[in-house]
Amino acid sequence: MRGIGMFTVLLGLSGALTYGFADFLGGLSARRTRPLAVTSLTATIGIGPLLLGLVLLGGRFTPGALIWGAVAGASGSVGVLLLYTALSIGPMSVLSPVTSVFSAILPVVAAVAFGTRLSPVAIAAIVVAILAVVLVSVSRNTSGAHVTLRGLLMAAVAGCGFGGLVLAYDMTSPAEGVAPLVVARAAQALLMVAALLITKRRRAPTSAPGSQTPTLGRSFWLMVIACGVLDAAANVFIQAALHVSPTPTTLPTVSVLNALYPVGTILLASIVLRERLTMIQLGGICLGIAASVTLSLS
Repeated sequence: MRGIGMFTVLLGLSGALTYGFADFLGGLSARRTRPLAVTSLTATIGIGPLLLGLVLLGGRFTPGALIWGAVAGASGSVGVLLLYTALSIGPMSVLSPVTSVFSAILPVVAAVAFGTRLSPVAIAAIVVAILAVVLVSVSRNTSGAHVTLRGLLMAAVAGCGFGGLVLAYDMTSPAEGVAPLVVARAAQALLMVAALLITKRRRAPTSAPGSQTPTLGRSFWLMVIACGVLDAAANVFIQAALHVSPTPTTLPTVSVLNALYPVGTILLASIVLRERLTMIQLGGICLGIAASVTLSLS
């Protein structure tokens, strides 16, 4: 696994933590309005900082950037929509780890299928990192919801959607710069807004007469804007991690590190909401750190 250095790992972990921070803010925002409305807003807001990055860092809208950017946007949208659907019908304590694991496994399997050879140390580190993903994602089931085959399948496909996003970014060229990210975010915004309008139209007849839409205050909009900016930044980190090293083992490494995004969510939850980390989650964080260091040195 020569060529995978600390810089790749730091970028991958930075992307994962930033994704986790964005998810935390998105989760808080979703308590005040529909989750799909929040994802539509954050996806649209995220276009702004990426356009700024395009101006500052440059980029080329080649056919490859357009195609793989669109694939990334569609994959991310499928992941978000199916994850929210799965969590609405089953326990988060089970389905969330399933999504995280599949988001890590799909790019690893794809890399190995296309000829990437991993050293025994690297394989062990990846297995430990996936175990860390499961432990970090585990939470107590207080909803009373039961696991169903439909929920498991949706969570698994959602994870494949997130893994597909990483695969699509890996297919882009470093010379294309931020351009594929702009295309991906625009595609995701369009799909999210379309899904929001479709579901809103279906729900409209069931709305209670005279019901009022809750007022969204300044704090809500600040959280949504911050979520959109952080989510866009996370995509930049992940793409940079994929391109900083030309070795074929970069993809499986970055995909596993990216799946550690729940670490960022639970860390912010412990700081802002004073939620106590469980011993299982602390163990998962420690394993994730150990696996990351091992990957960087192997």
